Amino acid sequence: MRILALESSCDESAVAVLDADGGLLAHEVFSQIELHRLYGGVVPELASRDHVQRLLPLLRQVLTRAGTTPAELDAVAYTAGPGLVGALLTGAALARSLAFAWGVPALGVHHLEGHLLAPLLEAEPPPFPHVALLVSGGHTLLIEVRGIGAYRVLGQTRDDAAGEAFDKTAKLLGLPYPGGPALAQIAAQGRAGAFEFPRPMLDRPGLEFSFSGLKTAVLHAVRDQVLDDRLRADVARAVQEAIVECLCVKATRALEQTDCQVLTVSGGVGANRQLRATLSRVLAGRGARAYYPRPEFCTDNAAMIAVAGLARLQAGQHDDLAIGARAQWPLDTLESIA
Repeated sequence: MRILALESSCDESAVAVLDADGGLLAHEVFSQIELHRLYGGVVPELASRDHVQRLLPLLRQVLTRAGTTPAELDAVAYTAGPGLVGALLTGAALARSLAFAWGVPALGVHHLEGHLLAPLLEAEPPPFPHVALLVSGGHTLLIEVRGIGAYRVLGQTRDDAAGEAFDKTAKLLGLPYPGGPALAQIAAQGRAGAFEFPRPMLDRPGLEFSFSGLKTAVLHAVRDQVLDDRLRADVARAVQEAIVECLCVKATRALEQTDCQVLTVSGGVGANRQLRATLSRVLAGRGARAYYPRPEFCTDNAAMIAVAGLARLQAGQHDDLAIGARAQWPLDTLESIA
């Protein structure tokens, strides 16, 4: 089976072609960073309008790079939620229209399932079962993954996601949008111990997260300070250390609770080098192992949607002719095909 996949849940327009035997044949992502930089964050209406402009040119480009014609496609997968509903509807309408015109089935894919399965794109995919740490600007979850569709949420954030804590701290420091990568970059020049920020929820059992208090602590620390490069780097280092420690401690607890030795890390924050280095060191000390997708597959992309879509289409699942999108979509409502 060879499928086309579209991703348009937020501010990336993406298209991919995946073949069951030949693997990922081509994929492209267009990021709207420059469009939203002026506003310091994603403007939903602008995101939707830009998807309208970008998706068809990307589609043509990817089909050409993949050496694939519409007649060679067996299905179309697309992100149906969760996400910005206008952006989702743009991709869903295009995908469903193409599938109807080409006479092939279409399937709406859960965006978070795409992230969970992104490590399967690698040459050495993680085995099942495993624990997944899904950490991004909008989500921070620990999930027991027994198979495709067999997910049990072990813990999640009570308020802000880890990626949001990175981004909001960067904004407080006057760093350019998107803030998370900019903060991680200058953290390498920060001095150890210059600041000490709280590690929320580590002083109690369980697998839940909280990062709103960390953002407040940073606000108080810099409120009356002159923001120079040294101060920015010191704060960035301390914030990154606090977030990474929270994620690593809770991920280790999740492995212990599930008696599992395999952890996958996905989502935009999964590309953070400090998080990867710390997790790998901690897990190696207890005989466990972490699996990561390539950084290009940590952020939103259509290749991960293709993986999830292919698995479900091979299991005989597809949608009717309706065009639908879900701004909210609980992960544990998905049907298991394990």
